[in-house]
Amino acid sequence: MSEGKGKDAQEKRFLFGGGRDGIVKVARAKDTRGTMNRLWHYIGIQKAGLLGVCLLVAATVGFGLMGPYLMGRAIDNYIIPGNLEGLGPIAALMLLVYLITSFTTWLQTYLMIDVAQKAVRHIRNDLFARFQALSLRYFDHHPHGELMSRLSNDVENISNILTESVIQFVTAILTMLGVGTVMFMINARLAIVSLAIIPLMVLVTRWMAVRTREGYRRQQEALGGLNSLIEETITGERVVKSFCRETASIEAFEDANEKYRESATLAQTYMVTFSPLTGFINNLGFVLVASSGGIMAVMGIATVGTIATFIGYSRHFSRPVVQIGSLFNTIQSALAGAERVFEVLDEVPELTDVPDAPPLENIKGDVVFDNVTFGYKEGEPVLNNVNFRAFPGSTVALVGPTGAGKTTIINLLTRFYDIDGGSISIDGRDIRAVQKDTLRRKLGIVLQDSFLFSGSVMDNVRYGRLGAPDDEVMAAAELAGADQFILRLPDGYETLLTERGNNLSQGQRQLLSIARAILANPRILILDEATSSVDTRTEIHIQRALLKLMEGRTSFVIAHRLSTIRDADNVLVVDNGAIIEQGNHHDLLDQKGFYYNLYRSQFKGQV
Repeated sequence: MSEGKGKDAQEKRFLFGGGRDGIVKVARAKDTRGTMNRLWHYIGIQKAGLLGVCLLVAATVGFGLMGPYLMGRAIDNYIIPGNLEGLGPIAALMLLVYLITSFTTWLQTYLMIDVAQKAVRHIRNDLFARFQALSLRYFDHHPHGELMSRLSNDVENISNILTESVIQFVTAILTMLGVGTVMFMINARLAIVSLAIIPLMVLVTRWMAVRTREGYRRQQEALGGLNSLIEETITGERVVKSFCRETASIEAFEDANEKYRESATLAQTYMVTFSPLTGFINNLGFVLVASSGGIMAVMGIATVGTIATFIGYSRHFSRPVVQIGSLFNTIQSALAGAERVFEVLDEVPELTDVPDAPPLENIKGDVVFDNVTFGYKEGEPVLNNVNFRAFPGSTVALVGPTGAGKTTIINLLTRFYDIDGGSISIDGRDIRAVQKDTLRRKLGIVLQDSFLFSGSVMDNVRYGRLGAPDDEVMAAAELAGADQFILRLPDGYETLLTERGNNLSQGQRQLLSIARAILANPRILILDEATSSVDTRTEIHIQRALLKLMEGRTSFVIAHRLSTIRDADNVLVVDNGAIIEQGNHHDLLDQKGFYYNLYRSQFKGQV
């Protein structure tokens, strides 16, 4: 490989992460029978619908078996003897049978669609609920696009297989049993000849099923990687254009797309190969029945009508065999998707409440970090022996270089992650011993990266407290200083925001996030660079609003601009995962240590 190509490949792996060439490898489930049982569990919830489908399938099969039988009787009893008067009624009866068969086929399909879609709705609800229950650590290690692929593409594959294949499978089984029984009742010798192709059909089906299953599994994995790359690239399109990485993005996509093409081609090739093979075996059976029946007719062992009936039944019998073989191939795609879905459903949430955990209520806001140690990866600590106390109503500022561990401290306080050692308590209660939902309701968080949802401005502010009336939402926006720009929007508070609020400036999005936290009325307030994206004049206005909001509340402020935390009761200087200095602004300046040098660097040596 040339140096240039090597750099390109390295760049694409850097940009788009994951396994080799940007494709994220997914762990494979191995319990196929267990996967099918779990799918049937979801279908079995609709017992009444399933019973109706089964009854209709049985009726459809029964009426379908009457057609060839009536045709044989028409040949022997009316056509050969020349009794045309009796031919009309039996032809009318055959027409009625086929009309009823068509109607019951439509009705059973309609009911099965209803059953399947309800089952898929349960699967999709369970999967999305599991996503909400999993900790942030899980999402740190799984690309979002790949997870979206499981919720959309994989679930859709399950939907298709349930809607289309369950009826086909049941119909095929009942048809084979019914046709086989009737054939033996009519002529055992011809029945044996008709069944002679079954062993060959089974061998071909099993051989193809193994290969098709593996092909579809690889196809789903490649599709997940492709979706992950697409989602990441579109989300980061501004960064891609800023660094002129359009060409690298296109090349990475082409690589991922080529891998998907290769895996899809392999899977589809096995699929389309199956039909000609089974078609040949089916025609072979037809030749055997026709030739054997002809010999029997010449010998007087069977009538022409019987032979015609058997030819019709042989088609009826071989068609279900082909359908079952095709289903085994088609099911591979659904099983591959189902396995990936159940992998997520089987994922145990890392953060769970202890049994009978009490709610966290009526707190004062006394926060204590006692010898806290934590690492995002095992054996790689980010925080080491962190100790501090935030008294009720006090303001604690966290300062230090990028990557020192400031945001990690906040992530642990909110219990986005569980600590590895030590304890974190609020009012003397370990946060791991209380319900985490009630813990987070006591916290108001304004993150550095403001995230807004698609919807109105009013809805986004109300996200802080969903039951809040409009006047309280507007009051929170006014306190945050957001009402000034909101009222200038085309529809004011009812203005619809695009995805992530991209039709607003970063500063405006930050103001709405602050308004959201104000509306939540938390006991503990967390501001992670809350004013980093606004201009100086707006920052002064927000600072006044925040100071009023922070009165009587325990507040944690992460700030790079040290001018914003001069009035903090306690300043924690964090570096390399440890608190190396703490005290108020003036005390730290008097120490002439790390904080002193950091402050001087921002104010050009002036203290």
